[in-house]
Amino acid sequence: MLTRLLPILLSLFFFLGVRGQDSGNPLLAELDHAIEASPKYDAAKLQSIAQLKAALDKIQSAAAHQSAASQSADPRSAASLPELFNSYSQLYEAYKVFNYDSAFTYARYLQATALQIGDPDRITYARIKLDFCLLSSGLYKETLDSLSKIHIHEAPDSLQAEYYALLGRYYYDLGDFDNDAYNTPDYIRKGNQYMDSALQRYSPASFQHSYFKGLQEIKSGRRDEALTDFRQLLDRPGLSLHELAITTSTLSDIYITNGQPDTAISLLIRAAIADIQSSTKETAAIFNLAQILYKKGDVRSASTYIEIAIRDAIFYGARQRKVQVSAILPLIEGEKVSRVEEQKSIFVTYSIIATVLLLAVIALVIIVLRQVNRLKIAQQIITSAHIKEQAINQRLVETNNKLSEANKIKEEYIGYFFNADSESFAKIEKFKKSIEQKIAYRKWEDVITLVNNTNLKKEKEELLQNFDKVFLKLFPDFIQRFNDLFPEEDQIQLKDHEFLNTDLRIFALIRMGIHENEKIARILEYSVNTINTYKTRIKNKSIVPNEEFEQRIMEIRTV
Repeated sequence: MLTRLLPILLSLFFFLGVRGQDSGNPLLAELDHAIEASPKYDAAKLQSIAQLKAALDKIQSAAAHQSAASQSADPRSAASLPELFNSYSQLYEAYKVFNYDSAFTYARYLQATALQIGDPDRITYARIKLDFCLLSSGLYKETLDSLSKIHIHEAPDSLQAEYYALLGRYYYDLGDFDNDAYNTPDYIRKGNQYMDSALQRYSPASFQHSYFKGLQEIKSGRRDEALTDFRQLLDRPGLSLHELAITTSTLSDIYITNGQPDTAISLLIRAAIADIQSSTKETAAIFNLAQILYKKGDVRSASTYIEIAIRDAIFYGARQRKVQVSAILPLIEGEKVSRVEEQKSIFVTYSIIATVLLLAVIALVIIVLRQVNRLKIAQQIITSAHIKEQAINQRLVETNNKLSEANKIKEEYIGYFFNADSESFAKIEKFKKSIEQKIAYRKWEDVITLVNNTNLKKEKEELLQNFDKVFLKLFPDFIQRFNDLFPEEDQIQLKDHEFLNTDLRIFALIRMGIHENEKIARILEYSVNTINTYKTRIKNKSIVPNEEFEQRIMEIRTV
């Protein structure tokens, strides 16, 4: 009966152990530190903007004095307009991925100043900057209306490249927004055409050429080529934080599509950290990271990062990002509530199981005691029969010897399991009382602490050691027979405290009839891939063919 209870206990402990594991990526700790330090980065950003505004005030003040001296009606003289244009441009660049309203305001100032100067190139430059703001905020119609008014053909190549790249990004974003089988392919095709025009005008050595080339390859379905280009781009020295962020964030899309979420998570963490350090609020990295973590079951981290994504979207003023975040936030919050209820249900279920197991152990003890009494009665009968039946004394002596030997084995067997049952009974009774008391007072956190403090690892180690001992009693020459299958230099040498190591234990389980890698992985608490790796490595060292190795293991006999 105990042999039936042990698998139940092991399954329960294994389940609770898995539930207690942290599914998070270790790199998330770095992201959390960056988030804690984000006010420092934002303060530095605001200080830099304040210096730019101070420089703008000086230009405007100087222009006002010059206007007063010359009795001009306009405080912005012709001499100060280029300086104002440059100052507005610097402030726009400082705000463009930081705050939409401010970036839009300075883009309008930039446009008005360019019109006053009357320089067509400056006018085109200012409108492109204004259109970037519109697109970043999700104003697709306004973006296209404004871009269609630009006469780009007479502009320098640098402005043409920026214009066509913005149009390409517009159609890519529009395709992502629609995300259907009818319109999206046409938007991608148009985006690729404009991106071709942009790439012809960017310098091949520039970051923009490499980045937009990789982006175009992703949209065209050439993920292997894009993967190569983005990896080379990441190896390029001197990338700014913003360039690093958009490169790693875009590269993560390839790994998501390829079904490699762990790699994508690492890249998105790098992107999110770079965004925080550069005070970039117009970003999708931390939002995409929250989505992947939610799908992987890490609801706690997903909830934290989705809140940050909401904060950044509100701060920047990105309309489409706020819509995206609002769609997934209720799902994450609902999952958090479900997890809490699930934990409560688990604790109640565990208490019931512990009670049932305790009753089973009590029943087992009663059965063992009855068996002991029956054995004593049998001994008394045999002794009495031995005294009365002198004629068959020799035969009774032989029979008595055999019975004594059998009784000794039974007593040792009963004693071993009686002690084991007593220890299990004491542990379970103590654990049950603690659980019932804390549940009665609804001390859920204490229940969690009590369960988490249960040293399942030690119990598992003792279980494996007991398995090793019993197995070696059944197969005392297993290690020698196992080593006979390998050349001398590859034979296993156990440490002093070891009965079996992992290599031996895998094939010991196979010899006991457990051939499925999934079951072996669960018993030894490894992944299936790790078990496959162990088996392949061991077989490759053997002197027998790989396909015959397990058969040779099965030929090892008991005592």
